[in-house]
Amino acid sequence: MPGGRLTQQERQQIALGLADGLAYAEIARRLDRPTSTITREVMRNGGPTAYRADLAHRATERRAHRRRQAAPQGAEASPQAYGRDAEAVREYEETFTTVLMGSGMPTMMSRVMACLTLTDTGSLTASELVQRLQVSPASISKAIKFLESQGFVRRERDERRRERYVVDDDIWYQSMVASARSTAQIVEIARQGVGVLGPDTPAAARLENVARFLDFVSESIARAAEQAREILHTKARAPSGGTAPPSSDRG
Repeated sequence: MPGGRLTQQERQQIALGLADGLAYAEIARRLDRPTSTITREVMRNGGPTAYRADLAHRATERRAHRRRQAAPQGAEASPQAYGRDAEAVREYEETFTTVLMGSGMPTMMSRVMACLTLTDTGSLTASELVQRLQVSPASISKAIKFLESQGFVRRERDERRRERYVVDDDIWYQSMVASARSTAQIVEIARQGVGVLGPDTPAAARLENVARFLDFVSESIARAAEQAREILHTKARAPSGGTAPPSSDRG
């Protein structure tokens, strides 16, 4: 973490800032910390409405203790491609995971999604995910089923016939489309309710407003996703003089 780990006094300042309604960026500025540090700290310790400085400090100490106990098994950090800072990558992965959790994605699903997204290949096998995240195969299987159902992950077979879980440039588009379809079903059901409850009743009027709002939003999202897919799609450029990524991603 840039500048070292947060102190208990800094956590108390974070709690006071949240109570005053300050944005993460403003709290970070006052503490001379990166905004990502404050975001991760708050989201992994209850969120902005439930953050407690004392509980957050104790939870961090427990996590550090568990890491020290696991250190003999984990050994050294894996070598990083392109000369990346391994500690910076680990911290960023934690931040990315925390933000996904803040969006409503369950913890293990967030960890798997972040892990896949931050690999250069964009794909890993179940055993590679188990090794990287130090969790059980059952946890990975459950997470993948959830992510697949939401359109975030797809499966494919590699040249060795192993099943790989993939996130690629099209995954977020497909997820947006799936979300729009799901919302369209809610719109349809809401409009059915208007007929059931009677068009001139308060409940029916409420349902009609819900249907109109969701219909407009879902159509706008689907249209924007289609346009972004065509206009904003980019390919990763080969690094100049960089080191090719190690073969561990393809395991």
